[in-house]
Amino acid sequence: MPRMKAAIFVEPGRIVLDEKPIPDPGPLDAVIRVTTTTICGTDIHILKGEYPVERGLTIGHEPVGVIEKLGAAVTSYEEGQRVIAGAITPSGHSHASLAGCGSQCGAGTPHGWKAMGGWRFGNTIDGCQAEYVLVPDAMANLAPVPDGLTDEQVLMCPDIMSTGFSGAESGKVRIGDTVVVFAQGPIGLCATAGARLNGASRIIAVDTVPERLAMARRMGADEVIDFRAVDPVEEIMRLTAGRGVDVAIEALGTQHTFEACLKSLRPGGTLSSLGVYSADLTIPLGAFAAGLGDHKIVTTLCPGGKERMRRLLDVVRAGRVDLGPLVTHRFKLEQIEEAYELFGNQRDGVLKVAITP
Repeated sequence: MPRMKAAIFVEPGRIVLDEKPIPDPGPLDAVIRVTTTTICGTDIHILKGEYPVERGLTIGHEPVGVIEKLGAAVTSYEEGQRVIAGAITPSGHSHASLAGCGSQCGAGTPHGWKAMGGWRFGNTIDGCQAEYVLVPDAMANLAPVPDGLTDEQVLMCPDIMSTGFSGAESGKVRIGDTVVVFAQGPIGLCATAGARLNGASRIIAVDTVPERLAMARRMGADEVIDFRAVDPVEEIMRLTAGRGVDVAIEALGTQHTFEACLKSLRPGGTLSSLGVYSADLTIPLGAFAAGLGDHKIVTTLCPGGKERMRRLLDVVRAGRVDLGPLVTHRFKLEQIEEAYELFGNQRDGVLKVAITP
């Protein structure tokens, strides 16, 4: 059986490059040859043992590639076609998909619902930090890459662009809104760009890394706050003349940033949470106005599926946003362990890495 190289989770603290059989598609699936992929912050949670997955699983959920083989029942695609697939791969026919929440596709169990059911790559099935990846339910998930776009131009679409933009969408950012985005990592930077596209007239970005604050301005931030230099909540209130923001987007996943978002809101404002939390959250009584402040708290898992990917690809094709500059480092698949060490320790100003098999 032909074999391929793949980044495999061995145990907490160890993701290594090894070999696996090249997958063979079922009737509704497709196998794509991966041309570019990347490492996500969620992969670091897996590496550290903070998010459990099965040992021996191939990691990664952001594929750009070429269709290598189609399942017997797959139509409207052809082998050799350039495509992407979202990090979330809904079936299109589950209860969650038909209810309009494809990100939770497959989440049902006999004992109730489990979040993140639609996230399969590198979670419940082999992912795409490999030479080949099997895409389930191909007709619901493969999106052709428009001619003229490079891999790196579309590399953010499968996850961080979709997730970051959804922070603004779920927060219902409107024309004229004032928005703050806490944390300007890749997700936060995409949330900043998404808030701008949704019509926010004033965007405040919070971080402490100079390169990330500079990139936040490039993505559309009007003001930036270094949280080590000033108290960010006090500074937000000063900038808004005590009004607070319409929408606060939390893009880190900590108690501190969650609280700061809540404290930054105007009465009736919305906290849009994108962070992946590794401990229980506590809602502060004062900031929550004892439950009487008409606040809204919403959470979002990265929207997936081919229609979501098509829309994001069109945004890139139309030049409405350029996320290519987020790729700061490039590695071959053979260097995946070195790439994890750099990205996991956030060295050398890294934002995103491009991995090329």
